[in-house]
Parts: sequence; C-alpha cells; structure tokens
Amino acid sequence: MSLLHTCYRITDIDRSVAFYEALGFEERRRAPIRDEAINVFMSLPDDGPEPKLELTYNFGVDSYELGTAYGHIAIAAPDLDATLARLKEQGIEPERPPYTVSEGGNRLCFVRDPDNYRIELIERG
Repeated sequence: MSLLHTCYRITDIDRSVAFYEALGFEERRRAPIRDEAINVFMSLPDDGPEPKLELTYNFGVDSYELGTAYGHIAIAAPDLDATLARLKEQGIEPERPPYTVSEGGNRLCFVRDPDNYRIELIERG
C-alpha cells in the first residue's frame, strides 16, 4: 500500500493553479469527468511521476463547506523566509509569523489557498 494523492474541491481552476504554482507545484495534467467536472493533477518537482495533489472543479458549483474534519496538508520549505518573501510578492500572506511548536523544532507557518484550505509550510533544510 502507498499513498497516491490527496484530493479536494476548488471553485476557480486558474486561481487555485496559480496559488499552488506559487508554492512550487507543477501542473501535470487535466482530466475531464464526463460533463460534470475536471480534475487538475499537480505535484512538486521531486514527487516523482505520480501527481500528489488532485484539485477537482465541479461545473456549476461556486462554494463548498470545509467542515470541521479537514486539517491541512504540509509542504517542506528549505528556506521559510525566502518562501514567504516569494509568496508575498504574489499576495499570499501567512496566517501569523513563523513559529516553532517545541524548543528546537522546525519553524513553520500556515497559508490559505483561494478556497480557504490550510497549507502548512515547514522549514526543512
């Protein structure tokens, strides 16, 4: 068994793809689902051949309830300050400044994508 990908629903393909590209993801392919939806598959450059993020756009749906079950996805950032500076140029701000959960732990912070999904950025050199 192995984890193939994570999927969630989006409300604007172009806006979501631009956000994830700002985080370093690359669009790998798009796949229509009959006349109901389209899936956009994205991965980070080192993820290998299998896309790790599936963004599903359902035609005619302009909002979703996130509910209380979704937490976040986490992405390693080799230089958190440089990553945040690059994101700021594109209008993406962290929820709060970087911090550590425990003494000696990795610095981290959260950003939100266009549909309000939380993305954790963890500094790992």
